[in-house]
Amino acid sequence: MPFIDSKVTVSVTEEQKEHIKAKLGRAVSILHKGETYLMVGISENYDLWLGGRKLERGAYVEVSLFGKASSSDYARMTGEICRILHEELGIPAECVYVTYHGLSDWGWNGTNF
Repeated sequence: MPFIDSKVTVSVTEEQKEHIKAKLGRAVSILHKGETYLMVGISENYDLWLGGRKLERGAYVEVSLFGKASSSDYARMTGEICRILHEELGIPAECVYVTYHGLSDWGWNGTNF
């Protein structure tokens, strides 16, 4: 039950959104999750500042998942997220923050796991 929510400072075409979604669908296996229940959100043209400077190209990515993964898995996932955003949107890794939220309660389809 992962949710990957990305806020990016640039415009994103529908084709880029599809590529990002597909690549995140493959990458989520790093966290021992499958694409079947993966939800992806992409908010574009989002204003972000880092170190007091407005970012021309930057991103904030939140990864929420039912359960949790190891620190090494999170580190690998951060690298993959940064690679995907650079490859698809030209966002440099030093302008990307990624946070992880492991949850013990997750609701879907009218019930909780």
